[in-house]
Amino acid sequence: MVDVHDSETRSRNMAAIKSKNTKPELIIRRGLFSRGYRYRLHVKRLAGKPDLVLKKYNSVIFVHGCFWHLHDCHLCKMPKSRVEFWEQKLRANKERDLNAINALVSDGWRVIVVWECALKGKNKITDQVLFSNITNILRRPKEKWVYHLSGEWNPSHA
Repeated sequence: MVDVHDSETRSRNMAAIKSKNTKPELIIRRGLFSRGYRYRLHVKRLAGKPDLVLKKYNSVIFVHGCFWHLHDCHLCKMPKSRVEFWEQKLRANKERDLNAINALVSDGWRVIVVWECALKGKNKITDQVLFSNITNILRRPKEKWVYHLSGEWNPSHA
């Protein structure tokens, strides 16, 4: 399929995509704040600059877009043009994510990754279920160090 935009328009559109304060991130921030959780945003001294840092709970939260972080779900579709470029770029993003998560875990942080598909799409989970799961993870003792919440998430995994 041919792109509907010329390269200049496509470039401008892609450059406009934000990496901070995205809609999914704002949903998580508002939901946690309204439930009494306080956090810091994008702490630069921590590996991967987590979207939210909850120091009281020794936890960090990343809110990942399924496309940009190469999640295996219905929202992640590889572009048809410049396939080699996109595969290389997105795999590098995924590798950087894994390195950041490993560094945070080795420093004693609990890591929660909330995937975009948990917030929208055909497998979206309700806000009540999502925030219940996040708060349960924050309150429990550290049984696991890394949690992934997505549209395919099963409560028995936590």
